[in-house]
Amino acid sequence: MTDTNQLTIGYDDGDVDTNISANPHLNELIDARYSRRQTLFGGVSAAAFAVFGGAALSACSNNDAAALVPSATVTTGGSITTTSGVTVTLTATIGGTHSGDQWTQISGPTVTLTNASTATATFSAPSVAAATPLVFRFSTKDASGALVAADSTVTVNPAVLGFTAVPKSQTDLVTVPAGYEVTVLYRLGDPIASGVAAFANDGTDTNYAQRAGDHHDGMTYFGLSASGSAPDASNNTRGLLALNHENINQSYLHVGGATAPGGIRPESEAQKEIDCHGVSVVEVTRTGSTWAYAPTSSLNRRITPSTPMTFNGPVRGNAWLKTAFSTAGTDGRGTINNCANGAMPWGTYLTNEENWAGYFKRATGDVAARGGAGTKQNVSLARYGIPENRPGNYGWATVVPASASNTLFRRWDITVDPTKPADGTGDFRFEAFQFGWVLEIDPYTAASVPRKRTALGRMNHEGCTAGRMIAGVKPAFYMGDDAQNEYIYKFVSNTPWVAADATPTDRLATGDKYLDAGTLYVAKFAADGSGTWLPLTFGTGPLTAANPTYAFADQADVLMNVRLAADALGATKMDRPEWTAINPANGEMYCTLTNNSSRTVANTDTANPRAYTDPKTTGGQTNGNANGHIIRLRETGDTTEATAFTWDIYAFGSGSDLNATNINLSGLDATNDFSSPDGLWFGIPTNVTGLNTPILWIETDDGAYTDVTNCMLLAAIPGKVGDGTTKTITNTIGGATGTQSTRVGKAPGTTLRRILVGPKECELTGITSTPDGRSLFVNIQHPGENGNPAAISSSWPATQTGAATGSSRPRSATIVITKTDGGVVGI
Repeated sequence: MTDTNQLTIGYDDGDVDTNISANPHLNELIDARYSRRQTLFGGVSAAAFAVFGGAALSACSNNDAAALVPSATVTTGGSITTTSGVTVTLTATIGGTHSGDQWTQISGPTVTLTNASTATATFSAPSVAAATPLVFRFSTKDASGALVAADSTVTVNPAVLGFTAVPKSQTDLVTVPAGYEVTVLYRLGDPIASGVAAFANDGTDTNYAQRAGDHHDGMTYFGLSASGSAPDASNNTRGLLALNHENINQSYLHVGGATAPGGIRPESEAQKEIDCHGVSVVEVTRTGSTWAYAPTSSLNRRITPSTPMTFNGPVRGNAWLKTAFSTAGTDGRGTINNCANGAMPWGTYLTNEENWAGYFKRATGDVAARGGAGTKQNVSLARYGIPENRPGNYGWATVVPASASNTLFRRWDITVDPTKPADGTGDFRFEAFQFGWVLEIDPYTAASVPRKRTALGRMNHEGCTAGRMIAGVKPAFYMGDDAQNEYIYKFVSNTPWVAADATPTDRLATGDKYLDAGTLYVAKFAADGSGTWLPLTFGTGPLTAANPTYAFADQADVLMNVRLAADALGATKMDRPEWTAINPANGEMYCTLTNNSSRTVANTDTANPRAYTDPKTTGGQTNGNANGHIIRLRETGDTTEATAFTWDIYAFGSGSDLNATNINLSGLDATNDFSSPDGLWFGIPTNVTGLNTPILWIETDDGAYTDVTNCMLLAAIPGKVGDGTTKTITNTIGGATGTQSTRVGKAPGTTLRRILVGPKECELTGITSTPDGRSLFVNIQHPGENGNPAAISSSWPATQTGAATGSSRPRSATIVITKTDGGVVGI
């Protein structure tokens, strides 16, 4: 028998190590992977991690152990902080064999990653109101298919101005910061139709109804689809520019200057001058980084003072709109002295008739012919600045046309013809009442007939800007009346906003819906920082037939004579209200008050507080509010329907050398001092310049500071109403002295900066951008305005490419500002 040595073994539940091979443990593999450097490059430091894929591991010998260690490594660097709008680059350095590279966003506001499937991806930092982390993950697979990955956090802060301020300049160039470029896009005289000859620029050119007009002003970009067949508000490379042509440099339009004033003007000269006014709609395209206009596009269009149009709203058909051209008072011809503009959310362009009154001739004796000084017609004409015994700008009414049936020149003479019917249907006694309106244009439909929106009142309309459009809320439209001691207005539609109306099939019909019925208001500012919108409604307060100054007959009469109605209500006289702009982030309205030479120490108020003397370096001085200011208001309840508001003054124009206690109240320095703010526009919410902390663009039309610098464009990131303090200042002009309190916003400091200086004798005017904010369109108006063909004082834009001043006649033009790195302008 055999002896057996028996062992007794209890139940062990498998808790016994019987594997004595050298194969590695899983945690050893993980430790090996974690020992490799896995941090982000160009991003914030993040928790690095590595995980295996789902494949099962088979047994192997000791010599096979190294094969299980991942062959790929990822290095992604250290953390960064950036600001909204800046292009951020995420870069991973990968070692070893790898595949399936991919950047993905893990958290934070969603951004679009470019080249996300490569080691180097980019994105534009989103708009934020406060420091906000964004986490990104880079992943790749090693040779065994295992995933190697690492996270990165990029902290984004609110947008800041990203350029060095341009110094003041008196050169004949458009000057921009380093890293920025200027392209001249659309100039006076450029052809916009097939068969129109190239512009000679020597006074021989004709057919301005098919060329770019003069004095480029307010402007809006309207996106087109890639095919050009339909609107596409998001297109950054193809669109339409609608822009105003406010006035003319008369002498440069003719070979040796215009014929001497006082005589009969030649028809050919007057026709040129008339056609140079109005509006352009012109197609523009970007190929690569280069912008150009399309000279033969079927969408190109000129709207001149002779273009047929129609009246809409409460004044349509009024007795004072009847002329020999429109005996029903429902139609008119043209638009004149178009200054600022408005872009409607349903895809139309508003152009606004400003200094139209000066174009009309009114002979001596016309007051008597209209019944004497106290009659309504005479009171109205006087209030709008059309006294008798005046020749009219440029003498167009003196033309004796080749065709006796041509009334395009005679219409500029509003003198009563006693041989014609008293209702005005046989002459043009009421032609002046056809102007001073807001005009709506459909830029996408070249055959459409523009409409004058009479519900918005008749005045020296500078601009008309829509407030924020909120579904179910009645929208408001804000306007300034640009003349000394005139008023600020808003129109509130009767119709609440419907979001679907942003893309209508009939854009002008949508304008009918929102702009033909509503309430027009005028602003009254109180010393305590409050304000009231006073309704300009017939039958309200003094707006009745019993008014002793002017007997209002009905609502059409109130709208036709809105200045007289605002006088009667006691609105606040302002220092030339010009452009209005709406902060898209909070709905606050900004308005430029460009200057006021008639402001005295005795008639200052809290909203128009300064009256002072500003000496010129070239000798002489300017008095009053020589440098202007920018006022802003916040509607009660932050709704466009409000009838009350609060206000303060965002910034006071001033030279940095002027008295800081009583004049330079905003503490401006050499990087941001300015005078006579005029153009005003906020970036749009399709890019960072219109989100959270929007950029406010400020253009100048300077009469007080041009002894030191040409006119300029500034960029600002403003605060909000009430962020400053109250001050009491001492005003002094000559021997007159007095104190005045005012409400001053927080000093702009480095959040206001000069980004562009224009050429000699110009004004900076219209401004708009592509939806992405990477192309900024700006208008340069009347360079060399003080010269003539015999003494050319600017040759811009020829000087922009190296020509000498005096080598060619100057031309108003649209320019495009871009960054050489392709980034958002201003950021």
